[in-house]
Amino acid sequence: MAVERHQSVRARGRLARLWASNAPGYLFLLPWLLGFFGLTLGPALVSLYLSFTDFDLIRAPQWTGAANYVRIATADPKFAAAMQVTLTYVVLSVPFKLTFALLVAIALNRGVKGLTFYRAIFYLPSLLGGSVAIAVLWRQLFAGDGLVNAALSQFGIEGPSWISHPNYSIYTLVALSVWQFGSPMIIFLAGLRQIPTDMYEAASLDGASKFRQFYKITLPLLTPVIFFNAVVQTIDAFKAFTPAFIISGGTGGPINSTLFYTLYLYQEAFGNFRMGYASALAWILVVIIAIFTAFSFLTSRYWVHYDD
Repeated sequence: MAVERHQSVRARGRLARLWASNAPGYLFLLPWLLGFFGLTLGPALVSLYLSFTDFDLIRAPQWTGAANYVRIATADPKFAAAMQVTLTYVVLSVPFKLTFALLVAIALNRGVKGLTFYRAIFYLPSLLGGSVAIAVLWRQLFAGDGLVNAALSQFGIEGPSWISHPNYSIYTLVALSVWQFGSPMIIFLAGLRQIPTDMYEAASLDGASKFRQFYKITLPLLTPVIFFNAVVQTIDAFKAFTPAFIISGGTGGPINSTLFYTLYLYQEAFGNFRMGYASALAWILVVIIAIFTAFSFLTSRYWVHYDD
């Protein structure tokens, strides 16, 4: 008994010393821990539970098992329409945005005077692009009597109402996304600054053209940055909501042409008050984003080149 008591006292003493040495760190982490468990993990777990229920914010949730997921997979044509629109948006907006951001970053990396000013100006759309005000402005630009058609009319071209025509409405949102190229551009510019200039000098002495230098030096050394930007921008594209909501008036546009997945989720949750069904849609989106991210990481070993 005396030995066990002595071991217990020693164990408590070690725990007390360990807590005393780590207490300041845990204290500084406390705000983040409260936010993570109270505002992220907790609501996520509640949402997962609600996805297996019938819940309309008035009655108590009624357990229905996998009924919501079965309905999504077999009896919801709007789910397929929303997925098609969202995938189209992701496939078009992400490559165009990254390409445009890389071209601007390369131009700025050539020693432009007033680089700080241009960097701030080009980054500004990324700060404003997700706002309601910019979405309203974009809606006015591409309306039937908007500025875009007014400019086209100067050349004798009669443009359609871009935001209300099912064949063109999605492309106005893609254009808005590409316009917000500032964030990946800044990251590309930082990556370009890390490439040693002596590699370009050696390639020039060997007679390599600018295009060959870009293909053989810039792109391979920039692949980690391209990979990071591609993953982040793809996730953001899947979560896009505000532009589609404002430009389409919350309806998803003509013939669901701008019915983003997040917009359809919003309609189910706050329009039809099917919170359980909306929670199921949200978790399907989480799984889709996780699959795309995992696929990106699995394939990165074949094209992303690190220093080692």
